[in-house]
Amino acid sequence: MKQFFAFVKKEFYHISRDKRTMLILLGMPVVQILIFGFAINMEVQNIRVAIYEPQADVYTQDIRARVEANPYFIPQATPHSIHEVNEMLRKGEIDIALVFPNDFHNSLVNGGAAQVQIIADSSDPNIGTISTNYLRAIIGEQQMEWMELQQIPYHIDVTSKLHYNPEMRSAYTFVPGIMGLVLMIICAIMTSISIVREKEMGTMEVLLASPLNSTTILLSKTIPYLALSFINLATILVLSVFVLKVPIVGNLFLLLFISVLFIFLSLSLGLLISTVAQTQVVAMLISGIGLMMPVLILSGMIFPINNMPNFLQWFSALVPARWYIIAVKKVMIQGLGFMAVAKEIGIMIAMIVVIVTLSIRNIKTRLE
Repeated sequence: MKQFFAFVKKEFYHISRDKRTMLILLGMPVVQILIFGFAINMEVQNIRVAIYEPQADVYTQDIRARVEANPYFIPQATPHSIHEVNEMLRKGEIDIALVFPNDFHNSLVNGGAAQVQIIADSSDPNIGTISTNYLRAIIGEQQMEWMELQQIPYHIDVTSKLHYNPEMRSAYTFVPGIMGLVLMIICAIMTSISIVREKEMGTMEVLLASPLNSTTILLSKTIPYLALSFINLATILVLSVFVLKVPIVGNLFLLLFISVLFIFLSLSLGLLISTVAQTQVVAMLISGIGLMMPVLILSGMIFPINNMPNFLQWFSALVPARWYIIAVKKVMIQGLGFMAVAKEIGIMIAMIVVIVTLSIRNIKTRLE
């Protein structure tokens, strides 16, 4: 029994000396409970709304006040024309708009009935549907209040207009997310594991003894995964268009350019992980926790980022897939041009520069 406890003590010492493994084992539950507890929120909140009222009156102001007082909505700048409303939706400045007609007051007072229109961005069908239902409920509550106060059977007919995804198909939401997820898996996770495998098997020293420098060797090992990523990208786009019926509304070459940028970004992440991890297990743990979980939860692929607490929204800004998915939605689904995705492209380029610099620095200090 004494030998048994001595062996157990030895194992504790062995585990505790591996600082990275200890950090993963003890930090993983904390990270997971915080992310799952705060990020996974199926409610739609922080909906950016604009209200267009060509002839403001007491009735339109009552509805405006009720909408702006609702905690689910964030009022945006007031548009001055329908064209401006559509531009705000196209640029992604608002999620939904409430549009009053010119004769709203007269129709309601003299005829007892009037129409309003809700224009929503339904590129994410969940957000589009729920935010539209929120506005319908608010208008219905205001209508009931008028009827109780004035004893007049008012009726407001609400019509909806859905932009970018009028059929409300979920594929429009998941295709950009799947593109980001697949490219991240192929490029970052598989690249890091393949390089660490060489180090773990002891063959990396043989490669480093060759005339090529360490940076060239590691970069050359990423070429096969770069080729596989291009094949996967083409496969996803073909299946999306011809099987899932998700059209490429914007410029195809711009979409390919953004995807190539993200592929290089993912490859650079794989290189960085390979310079830190010494075993395949550690590389898999770092990749799984540091890349896979943020892509699934914090990139906006499944759960809206606006629903998350501020500190998680700031943290999600460090997730490369977030910017790629946003850019793909703008180009592929909404049909926007280069200027609309310039911010996302700039962020991805900056990330590539920073990560490649860190990777090269770690290669010099750890492998040579």
